[in-house]
Amino acid sequence: MSAATKKRTRSRVYLSLATTAFGALGVVKQAKIAREENDTLRLVDAAVSTAKVVTGLAILYRELKRLGDDDVLLG
Repeated sequence: MSAATKKRTRSRVYLSLATTAFGALGVVKQAKIAREENDTLRLVDAAVSTAKVVTGLAILYRELKRLGDDDVLLG
């Protein structure tokens, strides 16, 4: 396990999950505006941003599972 992983606590991971999920709302708004304006470049940007959010959530979920595995009380 890396040093960065050891420093993370459950509350910090939950906070990161929440802020990343909140960022998804901005991406949805961006995609909606891009569709209304028929702006292909902004649609591509929204798609890339969506991939970033999904990847970030997956990484944080994995981190949360690892913290759970290390927790003696959770089994």
